[in-house]
Amino acid sequence: MIVGLAVFAICALGALIAAVSLLAMALPGRPQPWLVHLLHRAAWLAAASAAAVYALGLFGVLASQLAYNDGADSVPAPACRDGFSADTVRHLVRHESSYLPLRFDCVRDDGTTYTSDPNYTWMNWTTLLLGVCAVLLVIGAGYVTEFRARARTALR
Repeated sequence: MIVGLAVFAICALGALIAAVSLLAMALPGRPQPWLVHLLHRAAWLAAASAAAVYALGLFGVLASQLAYNDGADSVPAPACRDGFSADTVRHLVRHESSYLPLRFDCVRDDGTTYTSDPNYTWMNWTTLLLGVCAVLLVIGAGYVTEFRARARTALR
């Protein structure tokens, strides 16, 4: 669990550094061409933020998986029992976990499932959207570079 928090902290620190470097683009003396640098720094911010959110969810799933079958009162998985009604817990037969997309689902004896933590849904969507934003920003920086190169050759 400590390793998970450390990975999350490193990713969050990377996002903070990227955010500060992004804000530095508003100050005088910014590097030229500033738009390309701005897009690259925004892409780093989005990528580091996506990694931080994914790391947080990943180690949540890992912690739930490790708590299962680990000593007394660990079956069914504690993540499937804690905070749920006694009737729901009585009908549990197993759990299913996944790391991509993040999920830790509890399976009842009739085959229906329920998620142990609804936070995995927003973590999956946030990671996906931030990752797509990072890719689009890098592609945008490539287009800006290409546009400048074509404009320079057209002026000659």
